[in-house]
Amino acid sequence: MTSITRSTNPGSGIGTNFGSIPYGNTQGGSLTESRLSIQNSRIGMRVDTSFKDFNVLGYWESDFLGQVGNPPNGGIAVSSNPYPFRLRLYWVDVTKGGWEFLAGQSWSLMTTNRKGVSPLPGDLFYSQDIDVNYQAGLTWGRIPGFRGAYHWGSKAALAIALENSEPYVGGSAGGSTIVAPAAIAGILGGQVNNGQSVISAAALHPDIIAKLAFDPNPKFHIEFVGVEITNKIANPASTPAFQTNTKAGGGGAINFNVELFKGFRFIDNNYWSSGGGRYIFGQAPDFMIRADGTLSLVHSASTVAGFEATAGKTMFYAYYGGVYIGKNTAIDDTGKLIGYGPIASDGQNRSIQEITFGTNTTLAFRPANLS
Repeated sequence: MTSITRSTNPGSGIGTNFGSIPYGNTQGGSLTESRLSIQNSRIGMRVDTSFKDFNVLGYWESDFLGQVGNPPNGGIAVSSNPYPFRLRLYWVDVTKGGWEFLAGQSWSLMTTNRKGVSPLPGDLFYSQDIDVNYQAGLTWGRIPGFRGAYHWGSKAALAIALENSEPYVGGSAGGSTIVAPAAIAGILGGQVNNGQSVISAAALHPDIIAKLAFDPNPKFHIEFVGVEITNKIANPASTPAFQTNTKAGGGGAINFNVELFKGFRFIDNNYWSSGGGRYIFGQAPDFMIRADGTLSLVHSASTVAGFEATAGKTMFYAYYGGVYIGKNTAIDDTGKLIGYGPIASDGQNRSIQEITFGTNTTLAFRPANLS
């Protein structure tokens, strides 16, 4: 059971909508919210086996966050609360010697590791926050793809992944969308994803992600991550019609965690991108579109820094998270501003910040011996 209490009413269910916290002079900002939910209840399974010299690991995880609002059968918050079942993770990982291969829907390789390049949730950093949208500033995703890795023992590893791409212009997870040229505004939600297109937007090729991780000892982990993203649109207003424009972008991250003294670990994750805002939980668009139908990349960056301190069975933690999104505007043929900034942030750069404090206590129960 999850209990949520908020000083405003963002209308986002149990997941905090970091990109659109209501202002005080709005209806949502004038209301408080308290809510109980079982949606974060989770079900899953892990299977380990071997075949000849290969170790095979299968992993599945689901919850009940399939839809925030009312599903087709209705009734949520009125009588029966039939929360839809959702697939989170479903993948198979095969290893032999130092080589590893994964296929399926996993946490993106862009997600920070606590150690190595492991896809297992316990080896990843997405904060200790109970909030199902985790922490502002995190770079993460749960995305279908293929991944290959090579491990030099337990001290170093290199992984390369091909993961589903998406031509993203904002609008998801509370993030602001771009203002498109008037002549081609209809491609929003169709050719490009503005948070509403589901899977109708055409991706040119999978995102290419590489991660190099070092773990010289159990107390220290550092990783270097890079992603390449290419987007392409067809301009319906061009002469002749549907001339295409392609633009490549991407981003990079340096993340580390270190145990400064027994039970106290410091964490620092930093990401910068030119056209990779989608990986900051969709808070930033990857690109805007000029009046002539060409693409221009939006700059964005994020950080999460903090500590986790363990005392017995209790962990204390605190994080600071920040997101920066640069302005990128142009003049439309109509004489009005288009791009990212003129409406969402009054022509200025945009930032989102969050500070989180919390504690977790583990209760251990020892079952009776079973024959």
